[in-house]
Amino acid sequence: MKYVLALDQGTTSSRAIVFDQRGLARSSAQKEFRQIYPQPGWMEHDPEDIWRSQLACAKQALARARIGPGDVRAIGITNQRETMLVWERATGKPVHNAIVWQDRRTAGACERLRNDGLAERVRAKTGLVIDPYFSATKLAWILDRVPGARSRAERGELAFGTIDTWLVWKLSGGALHITDVSNASRTLLYDIHADRWDEELLALFRVPAALLPEVHASSEVVGHCLRSVLGAEIPIAGIAGDQQAALFGQGCHSPGMAKNTYGTGCFLLLNTGEHALASREGLLATAAARVGAGRPQYALEGSVFIGGAVVQWLRDGLGILKKSGDVEKLAASVPDSGGVYFVPAFAGLGAPHWDPYARGTIVGLTRGSGAAHLARAALESIAFQSADVLAAMQRDAGISLAELRVDGGASANDLLMQFQADLLGVPVVRPRILETTALGAAYLAGLAIGVWKDIDTIAGQWRESARFTPVMSRDAAAARMGDWSRALERARGWATSPR
Repeated sequence: MKYVLALDQGTTSSRAIVFDQRGLARSSAQKEFRQIYPQPGWMEHDPEDIWRSQLACAKQALARARIGPGDVRAIGITNQRETMLVWERATGKPVHNAIVWQDRRTAGACERLRNDGLAERVRAKTGLVIDPYFSATKLAWILDRVPGARSRAERGELAFGTIDTWLVWKLSGGALHITDVSNASRTLLYDIHADRWDEELLALFRVPAALLPEVHASSEVVGHCLRSVLGAEIPIAGIAGDQQAALFGQGCHSPGMAKNTYGTGCFLLLNTGEHALASREGLLATAAARVGAGRPQYALEGSVFIGGAVVQWLRDGLGILKKSGDVEKLAASVPDSGGVYFVPAFAGLGAPHWDPYARGTIVGLTRGSGAAHLARAALESIAFQSADVLAAMQRDAGISLAELRVDGGASANDLLMQFQADLLGVPVVRPRILETTALGAAYLAGLAIGVWKDIDTIAGQWRESARFTPVMSRDAAAARMGDWSRALERARGWATSPR
């Protein structure tokens, strides 16, 4: 049996999963790490926390699989994407905490760039909108705020990277400063059509080229993990941002196939093949995972900032849940949300609205509203946001989806999946393996070293576990979406409202 180790570094936890050549998980390990909130709207991670938790998970997963590091054919890495950091090349020491994708500190800088009329120029090259979500303005913030950082960067003393780059650096003992095309495409610095870092964008965001990692395909051997790290020199052969990895792991290899991942946020991706589709609906064109020297592949993406994280807030912020898995039972204890609508815009609104000044809002409360109604409204908010994105995506692409493939932790929630199917009016299909993000990273790595022969072999391993078919009338679904839109309007622009 051949094995691949997938490192899945997420927003709230690090995971490692050992997959065998059948695409089945042999073992796994997961560790949460500290979330840092320096002030409202800001979110950071300690890069060393990320590395320690990811390394511990890798070792634990290997031990649980009862295999040695020498039995692992390759390592695949997938990661929270736009989160970024800067470190010293000489010491590997970060100059500042990693700034997380949900962080809103550069909203003003983004607004100034948009007011200067630069949005269309940036979108034409990157497929993205100018928003604090992406890495470039976070990077500029560190260069401007950390004493000496900008001059050191210009002298080539510092390195920039998204989390995949940081992990590869640590695994290789600083020998590799690289990323893959899917992660590079999320920085606002990469021209997805010319397939390179762009000089005009670097000048626009005031980023020295000396900071940047080398860009590789998502499936190729880029180097090796040091023996001193995991006990063997294992090829690092797969790298992809979490959502592109999930698209690959779901077997959505053909244009027109789509998946939605229900994680900390929700991310709906539609494979558009060799064509980068310019959105008219506030969605993003992004680079999909690329295998070896093959032609560039693209996807249309809608990003919801707060998905499963709203359940964590019910647990940690309000204390109405002991553990996140309790939310389905609590929500199902009432027949509906009792007219309560919850807009979880804790980090602003992503696609298709792009409002960094929106804030979390609960409307429709009465004296009869209780914890169960709030839990149900929180779950429903995940489905409402995804329905908004899918409607925009179908208008953009001019297609009607026959089904939606789903994955991620919250997709295990039957109540949520049924409500999602009801809103969409199409079947929602859940695979046997929900951790398709890690699986996609494993597939990309295994393809590069011959564990799997080709993409068709991988697609043939996908298996359906559950199918949720719509039962709500289309009129009723439209009415619910209409009320959701009214709630959404009350959340928008709140952070800029006069006090």
